[in-house]
Amino acid sequence: MDPRNTIESGKAVLGIEFGSTRIKAVLVDEKHRPIAQGEHEWENSLVDGLWTYSIEEIWEGLQNCYASLRADVRHHYGVEIESLAAIGISAMMHGYLAFDAAERLLVPFRTWRNTNTGAAAKQLSEVFNFNMPLRWSLSHLYQCILDKEPHVKDVDFLTTLAGYIHWRLTGRKVLGVGDASGMMPIDASTGNFDAQRVAAFDKLVAPYGFSWKLGDILPKVLPAGAAAGVLTEEGATRLDPSGHLKPGVPFCPPEGDAGTGMVATNAVKPRTGNVSAGTSSFSMIVLEKDLAKPHEVIDIVTTPDGAPVAMVHCNNCTSDLNAWVNLFVEYNALLGLNMEKRDVYSTLFKHALSGDPDCGGLVSYNYISGEPVTGIVEGRPMVVRTPETVFNLANFMRAGVYGAICVLKIGNDILFGEENVKVDRITGHGGIFKTPGVAQRFLAAALNSPISVMETAGEGGPWGMALLASYLVEKADGQSLSDYLETKVFAGATGVEIAPTAEDVEGFNRYLENYKKGLPVEEAATKCL
Repeated sequence: MDPRNTIESGKAVLGIEFGSTRIKAVLVDEKHRPIAQGEHEWENSLVDGLWTYSIEEIWEGLQNCYASLRADVRHHYGVEIESLAAIGISAMMHGYLAFDAAERLLVPFRTWRNTNTGAAAKQLSEVFNFNMPLRWSLSHLYQCILDKEPHVKDVDFLTTLAGYIHWRLTGRKVLGVGDASGMMPIDASTGNFDAQRVAAFDKLVAPYGFSWKLGDILPKVLPAGAAAGVLTEEGATRLDPSGHLKPGVPFCPPEGDAGTGMVATNAVKPRTGNVSAGTSSFSMIVLEKDLAKPHEVIDIVTTPDGAPVAMVHCNNCTSDLNAWVNLFVEYNALLGLNMEKRDVYSTLFKHALSGDPDCGGLVSYNYISGEPVTGIVEGRPMVVRTPETVFNLANFMRAGVYGAICVLKIGNDILFGEENVKVDRITGHGGIFKTPGVAQRFLAAALNSPISVMETAGEGGPWGMALLASYLVEKADGQSLSDYLETKVFAGATGVEIAPTAEDVEGFNRYLENYKKGLPVEEAATKCL
């Protein structure tokens, strides 16, 4: 079918992802090709020392994003979206959304970006013998308990952003296993929250006398491909206030952005991995076996079908780069140059290729917020140089891209070095890879590994979410997610692989040495500024 017939017949599939700076919707056809998209830009706010988005911003953002999709469909095909084959919701993982029995939000949404949970994460890691990151939902809950926040006694339901939106659209309190694995540990043998650790948490907080048990307030965990409800009448109005979209559309389990990244890069099999680079960055390596021991900078999560994954998550990636590019956009406007922002990005990124392999001694710290991997509690973006630094635009841009992937390198050195994890293929996706051959080449040097980027690299998470929704309605009996992706989605897909050069690897390692030496300067900045 052509796209218009696909949409009119209700056979298109919709994936929506709530990223940190953009909410994006991707509509795909029966061949999983994007045929329309919508988006809405938003930004988190620092309120009372905590990063948050308001509930009003969440729903305004969703409705504006969907309205943008409708406008794109009308513009290209001259039709309205009346029905869909399936819908999937994904969002940034982790964080804290707690509701009482009357379904009221107890405190403002606390996002993954908050690093105020150090005491809770440390204690839970010891109790569980498992690395509990600062941003995980259970770390947030326990920190609230330690801080004696009065709302905790009233908690009736705890979920993630994707789980919350899915709940309001379908009435179902469920979560995909990948997103659930960012709330608390998953038992790989059951595909559910780890029962022993749930019991350990209940024992830990028993002295507080809460009326709830942890298992009672968590969402139900579902694997990829499971039925997760349908769009209710109320949900249809929430999503499309125009009234064109009819209720009854099936939903797949809501997922986190890490899981959609794995799907979008066909990296759900053991010994495959991907790097997602946007506002934050993370690498995901699907494991053949458990790690030898817990590591503070490596999270153990799962694929959307429940396989264990080693995740290195960095709070900061492209936000500081974006800020610098915006300066150049503003400068061009002052000169009367009407360059599109994407062309400014492309020009500056390509120019970075001519920089020195070690950036001439220039070092960039992209810390808009705290960075747990390097132990930095708050963000103070900085560019540091000495009088001897070769300070030019190429080195400046190259240092900015290096800075965006440097923390990822630090975490993966543990994974590939100490743990001797093996990987056959690493695929990059996300906005930083839109300019061909730049961030991909630098990441290859950082990880000292070939990096592949597919033609769909720029589609990212919302496309991956649409693929999960397609899997719900298209999978054959007993067909695994990996087989579905191999045979139905990525068969014959083309991509470009870049292998690291010795010069780039040596240069990045020199940059990394300077980067590590300068971390006390970054730490001092958080205390002084």
